[in-house]
Amino acid sequence: MKKTLIIGASPDANRYSYKAAHMLTSRGHEIVNVGVKTGEVAGVPIEKPAHVYKDIDTVTLYIGPATQPEYFDYIIATKPQRVIFNPGTENMELQRVLDANNIEYTEACTLVLLSTGQY
Repeated sequence: MKKTLIIGASPDANRYSYKAAHMLTSRGHEIVNVGVKTGEVAGVPIEKPAHVYKDIDTVTLYIGPATQPEYFDYIIATKPQRVIFNPGTENMELQRVLDANNIEYTEACTLVLLSTGQY
């Protein structure tokens, strides 16, 4: 199973980050929710990007490019195996930072990857 850091986690059931959190946990993946909202998603509290986890396999992004720069250092510090740019989160600047730190990334939809067994 792949421990996944969800950046842009939201307790709003209409948000894709919410759906991804539930789909990930239902398939046995451990999640960490990070975001600006308070509350919990899929039984896991939403945290601020303060604690740096060292056992993250995948970071999945649900925040737009304009908001991402404040998370660059946090993402790099977690040393994930990969970062998923969900639709609307694509960012060449962050991709260059990931390249410079030898972190893989893909432009894909976490929900689709999970649904098709490609996660």
